[in-house]
Amino acid sequence: MAAAVATAGFTHAAAAQDITVGVSWSNFQEERWKTDEAAIKAALEAAGAKYVSSDAQSSSAKQLSDVESLIAQGVDALIILAQDSQAIGPAITAAADEGIPVVGYDRLIEDPRAFYLTFDNVEVGRMQARAVLEAMPKGNYVMIKGSPTDPNADFLRGGQQEVLQSAIDAGDITIVAEAYTDGWLPANAQRNMEQILTAQDNKVDAVVASNDGTAGGAVAALTAQGMEGTPVSGQDGDHAALNRVAMGTQTVSVWKDARDLGKNAAEIAVALASGTEMSGIDGATEWTSPGGTTLSAKFLAPVPVTIDNLNAVLDAGWITKEALCQGVTGVAACE
Repeated sequence: MAAAVATAGFTHAAAAQDITVGVSWSNFQEERWKTDEAAIKAALEAAGAKYVSSDAQSSSAKQLSDVESLIAQGVDALIILAQDSQAIGPAITAAADEGIPVVGYDRLIEDPRAFYLTFDNVEVGRMQARAVLEAMPKGNYVMIKGSPTDPNADFLRGGQQEVLQSAIDAGDITIVAEAYTDGWLPANAQRNMEQILTAQDNKVDAVVASNDGTAGGAVAALTAQGMEGTPVSGQDGDHAALNRVAMGTQTVSVWKDARDLGKNAAEIAVALASGTEMSGIDGATEWTSPGGTTLSAKFLAPVPVTIDNLNAVLDAGWITKEALCQGVTGVAACE
C-alpha cells in the first residue's frame, strides 16, 4: 500500500529517449562521486536518456536551489545525494508537486516519495568492525564516525557496535573516544584523531573509521605520531585507500562498487520517469526507516577488501595495478 501511495502523483511517462535525469550532488569534491557519475552517465546514454547535474558544494541551502533549478530545466526524474537528509525535504515536495520522481541516492531521505537506493550500510559497519577486531582483538578503540547530518553515519555505527559489543562486554576492548566528522571531510577526521591521540596520550590500538576519507585523516594523524600500521577501517574502495590497504596502513576498505550503484540509479530513474511504480522496480523491497517511514528501497551488497583479497578490485577493473601497488612490496596482488 505504501508503495502505491508513494507513487501517486508521479504522472510523468515518456519514452526513454525523451527523458532527462537531473542529478543533485552534495559535494562533488569527494573522489568517489566521479565514479558514480560516470556510471550514471553511461547507463543513461545506453537508455537514450539525457544527463544534467549540479553540485551543492556541501551546502544544504545551495542544494535546495540546485534542485529548483533542475526542476526548472524540465527534468523528468531526479537523483539526489542529500547533503542533509532533513533539510532536503522541501526539494522532495517541489519535485512531487511537479510529478517528478526522486531517487534518494546512497543516503536516506525520510520521505516515502523518494525511492531509496543504497548499499546495506549496517552490514558495511559490521564488515568494518569485523576486520579491525580480527586484526586487534584487544585494546583501546577509537570510533571515527561520519557526518552527523547523514543517516548512514548512524547505520554504520550501529553495525559496528553489533560486532564489537561482545568484545566490549568481555572487557577485551574499550571504546576510549568517538567523534562525528562534519561533512565527512578528511581534514576534520584528522583533526579529531589528533585531538583524541593527545587526550589519550597515544594509547590507541585500533580505529574504526566509517569511510575511506575519514580513514585517510585518521591514518595521517597516526603516521605523524609514528603509529602507522595501527588497524584502521574504511569503505568506498577509494584508490588512495586501496593503496593504503596494500601498504598495510589501512586494514580494510569495504568496497561498494559505485559503478553498480550508479547504473542502478540511472535505470531506476528512467523506469520511474517512464511510469513504473516504485514497487515495480526490479529488486525493490518495502523498508521501514529508523524514523518509522515506510519506503520503497533497494539494497546492494558490499565486499570487504583486505590485503588478502586485493585481486577482487584488480579483476573487476576497479583500479589499475599501478595505482594499487604504488610503493608496495611483498604483497601477492602486487607481484
